[in-house]
Amino acid sequence: MIVKKSSQSDKGEPLTDIYDIISQVSVDYLTYLIEKVSVPRHYIAEKENNKRIALWIKKQFMSYGYEVFFQGRYDNIVAIPPGKSEKPYLIAATHYDTVPRSPGADDNGSGIAVLLTCAKIFSEGGMPKSAMFVIFNREEDGLLGSSDFVERYVKNNEIKISEANVLEMVGYCSYEPGSQKFPDGLPVKLPDTGDFLGIIGNKTSNKITEMLLKHAATYLDDFPVMGLKVYFGLERFFPLLRRSDHSPFWEAGIPALMWTDTAEFRNENYHSSHDTPDTLNYEFMRKVAQLLLIRILTHEKLL
Repeated sequence: MIVKKSSQSDKGEPLTDIYDIISQVSVDYLTYLIEKVSVPRHYIAEKENNKRIALWIKKQFMSYGYEVFFQGRYDNIVAIPPGKSEKPYLIAATHYDTVPRSPGADDNGSGIAVLLTCAKIFSEGGMPKSAMFVIFNREEDGLLGSSDFVERYVKNNEIKISEANVLEMVGYCSYEPGSQKFPDGLPVKLPDTGDFLGIIGNKTSNKITEMLLKHAATYLDDFPVMGLKVYFGLERFFPLLRRSDHSPFWEAGIPALMWTDTAEFRNENYHSSHDTPDTLNYEFMRKVAQLLLIRILTHEKLL
């Protein structure tokens, strides 16, 4: 395993039109979205809330002009630009369920807010045809939604996927030394200040991790991003690295990455009733949304 900082990455030649697009990310809109979805919404324990938030998310994507449908046994939400892409799809994904009794502002309202923000910005300036947004259900119940998506939708429809970027808690940040904890047994060293975004890739997606670090260095040099590149299938021996919806993609051999603020290793409100909108850092989340916009735009231009 290798950890690399975006500050250690070479800068690329920036595409000037990208700056105009990423400048549209609004802290106010991210805040609005987080406040809308932050209610306990476990698939079983809070089923009505789970359904209500799913319908609300679907309505937002539809209002942006996307083709939207529920997929699979657990109502995953899939939003695709009108018209079939001739290029492989980049998937931007997150999950909308929570653990019981948690409002889930960071886990995973933050991911929902970033995806909806990006989708809205694209709807106003031209949708990349090869970007698909997916919001899974039942992540908290053993990745059931994403597993169903990979098995029943990806394989049955034979769609081509170039990569899946899975956002798993991307809204919590601290600038205090000692705020970042370390997973036991993971043979890497991280900074002890929790102000960075973590990106985790494996042998199928380490090249994309490297590209994301370069994107951050080129366009967002004040935003620290840490890339963990896992080699030789070592993720099989570290369950901690497989705890989110990127894992079914890894199992299927599809390049996938997890984007994260490192969950309980930074956010003391993890899986609790205290995971509320007022605990999040919306400027940090704005930078995450900008990085996702950059990744989607460069994917569209370079394919």
